[in-house]
Amino acid sequence: MDLYPRMDTTTTHPQYIAGTWKLDPAHSELSFSVRHLAISKVRGSFENFDATIVTGENPADTTIDATIEVASVNTNQAQRDEHLRTSDFFKVDEFPTATYAAKDIAIDGDDFTVTGDLTLRGVTKPVTLKGEFGGVTTDGYGQTKAGASATAKFNRNDFGVSWNAAVEAGGLTLGDEITLNADIQVVLQK
Repeated sequence: MDLYPRMDTTTTHPQYIAGTWKLDPAHSELSFSVRHLAISKVRGSFENFDATIVTGENPADTTIDATIEVASVNTNQAQRDEHLRTSDFFKVDEFPTATYAAKDIAIDGDDFTVTGDLTLRGVTKPVTLKGEFGGVTTDGYGQTKAGASATAKFNRNDFGVSWNAAVEAGGLTLGDEITLNADIQVVLQK
């Protein structure tokens, strides 16, 4: 069974430019959220990540390769961040990075869907990003930049991130579904 069937819905966006694009980290953010105590969400971000996007002459040939330094997790609470770095969660001593490699992309106007492989804690599973293309512009320094935002949802247990604790009032501390949000800006390489 082909996990990544070729999507035939790819069309060329009017601002589409073929080339190699590198992440502009000063204007990009990678964040996540998870249910906490079944009543609210805990949010965090990864401070250090990188991405390279190579857009081909045919948009369907676009590749995306991203790397996340999981030790750079920041939930604005040092004790929780340290716990996230342990074997209960990210196990950063053994798996310092997570990666995402796109396998297929479909574009419909400003909307896109990317299916690829997320590798976290040494486990690789398909994860789909759904997003919106923000456009292309030239900044005050003459650099061609593009922007996009995307969201993915996946079950953390699929990647061996299964720690949880029962709550005295009933239920569990954490939900299973992770929502990952990427708001990125990339720079066309000359």
